[in-house]
Amino acid sequence: MKTSLSWLRDYVSLPAGLSAEELDNALTNLGMEVESIVDQAATVKGDLVVGRVLTIEELTGFKKPIRFCTVDVGKDAPQEIVCGARNFAEGDLVVVILPGGELPGGFQIGARKTYGRNSNGMICSAAELGLSGDHSGIIVLPSGTPGEDARPIVGLDDVVVEVEITPDRGYEMSLRGLARELSYAFDAAYTDPAQIDAPSGTTDVPFAVSVEDTVGCDRFSARVVRGIDPNAPSPVWMQRRLVAAGIRAISLPVDITNYLMLELGQPMHVFDLNRISGGLVVRRSRSGEKLTTLDGVARVLDAEDMVICDDTGPISLAAVMGGETSEWQPDTVDVLLEAAHWDPIMVGRTARRHKLFSEAAKRWERGVDPSLTLVALERAVQILTAHAGGTVDERVLDLDHRGLPGPILLDPALPTQRIGVPYPASDVVDLLSRIGCQVSGVNPLEVIAPSWRPDLVAGIDLVEEVARLGGYNNIPSILPPARGGAGITAAQRRRRSVGRALAENGYVEVWTYPFLSAGLADALGYAVDDPRRSAVRLTNPLSEEEPLLRTSLLAPLLGTLKRNLGRGLRDLALYEIGTVFLPGRSSTPPPAMGVDRRPNDADWAAANMFVPAQPWHLAAVLTGEIAPSGWWGPGRTATWADAIEAARIALSAAGITDSRITVAAGELAPWHPGRCAAIAVDGTVIGHAGELHPAVVSALELPKRTVAMELDLTAIPAAPVVQGIRISTFPPALIDVALVLDVAVPAAEVEAALAAGAGELLESVALFDVYESDQLGEGKRSLAYKLTFRAPDRTLTSEEALAARDAAVTAVATRFGATLRGA
Repeated sequence: MKTSLSWLRDYVSLPAGLSAEELDNALTNLGMEVESIVDQAATVKGDLVVGRVLTIEELTGFKKPIRFCTVDVGKDAPQEIVCGARNFAEGDLVVVILPGGELPGGFQIGARKTYGRNSNGMICSAAELGLSGDHSGIIVLPSGTPGEDARPIVGLDDVVVEVEITPDRGYEMSLRGLARELSYAFDAAYTDPAQIDAPSGTTDVPFAVSVEDTVGCDRFSARVVRGIDPNAPSPVWMQRRLVAAGIRAISLPVDITNYLMLELGQPMHVFDLNRISGGLVVRRSRSGEKLTTLDGVARVLDAEDMVICDDTGPISLAAVMGGETSEWQPDTVDVLLEAAHWDPIMVGRTARRHKLFSEAAKRWERGVDPSLTLVALERAVQILTAHAGGTVDERVLDLDHRGLPGPILLDPALPTQRIGVPYPASDVVDLLSRIGCQVSGVNPLEVIAPSWRPDLVAGIDLVEEVARLGGYNNIPSILPPARGGAGITAAQRRRRSVGRALAENGYVEVWTYPFLSAGLADALGYAVDDPRRSAVRLTNPLSEEEPLLRTSLLAPLLGTLKRNLGRGLRDLALYEIGTVFLPGRSSTPPPAMGVDRRPNDADWAAANMFVPAQPWHLAAVLTGEIAPSGWWGPGRTATWADAIEAARIALSAAGITDSRITVAAGELAPWHPGRCAAIAVDGTVIGHAGELHPAVVSALELPKRTVAMELDLTAIPAAPVVQGIRISTFPPALIDVALVLDVAVPAAEVEAALAAGAGELLESVALFDVYESDQLGEGKRSLAYKLTFRAPDRTLTSEEALAARDAAVTAVATRFGATLRGA
């Protein structure tokens, strides 16, 4: 919201010597964010003075008319100035900026030769001074003394204030609301611009209107004015105030509606009465209807859009933007002025759907006072007829379907309980009465909020008003005491350890947005019944193209991989630790938790049934060379085994020993069914790793044989307390065994059988070679393991080591029919 300080002073008696710092502090304490406070006098630098035109010489021989003028600016000699404007004569008083000055936008003024004459300054138009958009001619002053400072005369002695209005305080997006707020801050007298006598609706209406949807539009008012002068200009004072507020002056009827929107907060619309066919109907749009709005865009309307229609169809996208067919034209003499009250939720959705964030839509979405329609119309017809003539139709249309507001019950002790500062009941009543509330009762207080405060719906809203009007700066700032011995949780320490371990092994951490498109599940190859397709849909997504929350970290992580590949990177190892969002067990939203009491167990249970589960996951993707090539030799390309190793690194950092990890063949999208491993801890599968399916790689435009892994960190069991193992001083016995068995036998199960059969002397077992050849037999392969044996109290003899090895081999042979290779 942007306005001038002089305009505010029309409605609130601010202190005469109010400084920018004092104004900033007052607005901040009222809960507004001050964007800027600009002294307009400083926007024009140097000497800006009143000048009297002494002589005018018409210069010929140029493409456009040029005048060479001498101007008295209060100096010993007149100034010679070249000017192209034609709307002034000898003896007129004009505004002159002298050499050395600077106009808004950084335009420097100096003495120069132009059109064959010396020009020492510039005679200024309103547009050049930033006062309006009028370039048609220079400013001719009604009075003044040559050499006098022109800033106060043209209105450049004002201050422009711009504040950011929060979504719940729509009433502050008007001079009426801002002035009322400042009256609280300075305890100053306030004049409500809406306190005028406005005629009520009449039985005999000036124009036929029917409202079919009273939820989308609960009040519709209109007035008719005939015979206005279509060429009547907007008054200078109005243009200056509009420009100060950042709105371009267009025409008198349109400028009046914009002016009153800023003054009262009531958006309005002007229709050319003679371009409306039949009566008006206010309704929801029908499927397939189209409307060309004032910005020249032909729009296909949605069934949820509210429209104003005549016999030809929609002529206005209600509360957002009017249509071309009924807009004001330069020859318009009869107008229909409309002021209504629209549903803010409907307006917000329509504005976002059509990407039309007009000034009117911004106000409707935040809430507009429904009692203003007749007041705004009366002000509009008064200003319009005063400057453009015309005859006002005394009949008034007012279709009012509003309900009566109910009281809000408030415990007078609640502000003290919630804010922590004592507020006597009498102060609570006084503060609420100051903002226009009607307060009755004792305990509880019965409070009826004013019509301009739709944000006041519950007792806690009134508590906030008590704190705000009582002064946020009067609430002491006390830091809460820290609990001794508190720190990060065990789960947080585990996630940090996992991330640190991957980073130490060359992986780069990324953070992705948790939003997904609906078509990504198909690209990732999810089955129709895959639970990861059941994603949580956002009610108000940042992008309509990505309305879903992720059920897997891989989906957005692969998008990040693609983005980096597109920027020229080839060897990448990325990981992310974050939450995924799984639909809650109940689709019925729980009752809203009040903020006036602590939620109980039943409240939390109901909320937890509805709120999506958010387990922590880890995902990693690799492509290109995992070990770079160089003078030492060729590099090594990342394979599915590296994805499995990334999972082992993460699990080790999480406190999971190799003996608790099982790696077995698995099958899950988006991995290749023949190169996918299921990662289990203590027999429970907590993730998968391997090479991505070729169809997924193709759909996402990734390099061939891209590998990835994803683990559910929340599902990993807590690491047990590690008992210190006494390090043996005796040497190990190392024995290699190569076993021939069916290719379908998982290597992890062979490793488990070896460990079980070897007994207590086995310290470790590790697969170091896989060999396949026709010489081994059809459907056979060789798996070579290194077995490490050690005794804690002696050096093992060769007989002991071989006996343990034979026991291990026998266990594998018994279970899988394995034989020693070469035996």
